Amino acid sequence: MYAVGVAILAIAFYIYHYVTRTDVPRIKGLPEVPGVPLFGSLIELGNNHAKVAQRWAEKYGPVFQVRMGNRRIVFANTFDSVKELWINNQSALISRPMLHTFHTVVSSSQGFTIGTSPWDESCKRRRKAAATALNKPAVQSYMPIIDLESMSSIRDLLVDSNYGADEIDPNLYFQRFALNTSLTLNYGIRIDGNVHDELLREIVHVEREVSNFRSTSNNWQDYVALLRLWPSQNKRAAEYRVRRDKYMTKLLEMLKENIANGTDKPCITGNVLKDPEAKLNEAELKSICLTMVSAGLDTVPGNLIMGIGYLASPAGQHIQAKAYAEIMKAYPDGDAWMRCLVEEKVPYVTALVKEVLRFWTVIPICLPRRSVKDIAYRGATIPAGTTFYMNAYAADYDASHFKDPHAFLPERYLGGPDGAAAAAEGTPHYGYGAGSRMCAGSHLANRELYTAFLRLIVAFEMVPSENPAQRPVLDALEANALPTSLTMEPKKFTCGFRVRDRDALERWLAESEERTSYL
Repeated sequence: MYAVGVAILAIAFYIYHYVTRTDVPRIKGLPEVPGVPLFGSLIELGNNHAKVAQRWAEKYGPVFQVRMGNRRIVFANTFDSVKELWINNQSALISRPMLHTFHTVVSSSQGFTIGTSPWDESCKRRRKAAATALNKPAVQSYMPIIDLESMSSIRDLLVDSNYGADEIDPNLYFQRFALNTSLTLNYGIRIDGNVHDELLREIVHVEREVSNFRSTSNNWQDYVALLRLWPSQNKRAAEYRVRRDKYMTKLLEMLKENIANGTDKPCITGNVLKDPEAKLNEAELKSICLTMVSAGLDTVPGNLIMGIGYLASPAGQHIQAKAYAEIMKAYPDGDAWMRCLVEEKVPYVTALVKEVLRFWTVIPICLPRRSVKDIAYRGATIPAGTTFYMNAYAADYDASHFKDPHAFLPERYLGGPDGAAAAAEGTPHYGYGAGSRMCAGSHLANRELYTAFLRLIVAFEMVPSENPAQRPVLDALEANALPTSLTMEPKKFTCGFRVRDRDALERWLAESEERTSYL
């Protein structure tokens, strides 16, 4: 009996050790959130990791370790802790971890996006190519594309709202705006149809689902290997991989056909295909294509749509009025529509863009990092190979850095006697991540947002829906229709777009259409 008892205890110990083991051993000197066997803290984290981790930070401090299944994760939850780890230690936090659902199932055919790739020489080449194509001088050369796409979205809003008489949902118009900008840059191709175009809807829907598979909170099988024995989630991931493969192949074939016919337009992928000395292989080229398509839908539409929702809300009316007054002050001759393509002359609109990016941090838990070197943090040594999660939502709502963080205040980025200038120094927000792997397309996204908001404000007075049930949810987390997705999917709403000056708007639209007719 004694031997049997010892054997049972040994088996029990082995099972306990198996279900509580982690890829990285417990990190001494770093606060730890207690968990349960097998799942760690996954159950307690629930559907809102950013909010739960923010609450934990009040008890355990700004940086803590947590067990999520068999993975040990280090969370950073304040503005300064993110700065210390992501920026001050950016050479150590340059890689990405491999996650089962996205890397093994979804990406088995087309490969990884640049942003989700572990750091190696190939990733370095791809990121360098993307950074070159998306730096400030390059972005300025893309302004005709932003001219065309912002014009198209506003023109269709005007027509579909019966010239401002009817309320309308702005979602699809600005999903198309962001997607077409990316498609034109990457393939020299745009979806030249209305917002109900079948291809547009397919890409938007599939990329949204793929975003769910990239999420750090939606896929428990990434953390608990035993769950991979139940294939239902893998089947869904495989289904969307096939659907994504179909349109990614179609877009590339369309570009190759245009090149063969001599009808192609200058674009990133076309330049690579036609360059006999290109240093990118086919897999790396596909990675750049994936990145441009998915990244275009990750941040810009969510920020634009939520920004419109706020400006159209009762609370946003005075901000919209101030923005309009500042635009008119900068452009008394009424040429803001065109001049915004070559300059950012309205500081209040620039500040509005920054506050939108901070207030609606559309990726609440940023794509994870994996350290390639040991990191010393407040007496603890965090070993190489550790996975780090940036709680960008908590950092962007850190009251020790942002005065009154739950208030929407563009003025915080303009300075002034109230001390708000501190928020504008250095890194303004973590809407694009931070450090060595922050979004390479941030310059492009900023120009898209600035141009779209300025043109919307000079074109329309945005007003709340007369039906309170149709008004937007404005809380940064509650506004998300898919809380476990990597990126925000704004809940549907409608608002009014009252035309300020119909003659002027129609003239601006016609001028933009003529200016961009070659695209």
